[in-house]
Amino acid sequence: MPKAFPKEFREDVVRVFKESDSTIAQVAKDFGVSTSCLQRWLAQDEEASAIGSSGNGRPGGSPAESAELREARKRIRLLEQENEVLRKAAAYFAQANLPGK
Repeated sequence: MPKAFPKEFREDVVRVFKESDSTIAQVAKDFGVSTSCLQRWLAQDEEASAIGSSGNGRPGGSPAESAELREARKRIRLLEQENEVLRKAAAYFAQANLPGK
């Protein structure tokens, strides 16, 4: 039976891997876990992140993270609108500067 690691330990190892430029093998070695174990933890973390960000009511983050996500989505919408205006303006001015008109 594999050795059970505390949830906090697993979360710390995954966080360290994501924040570093180290390989899976190096981080696994540093923390004394197998590479397959770390790969499984990373897959589980990705799955949990995907479920949490799907907006289907499943747990996935703190209220502060939810508020931050809402603000980020608002900002993205605003930037997309601004980008569309600039794209239309560029097309308009490009059309005005065509030779022969």
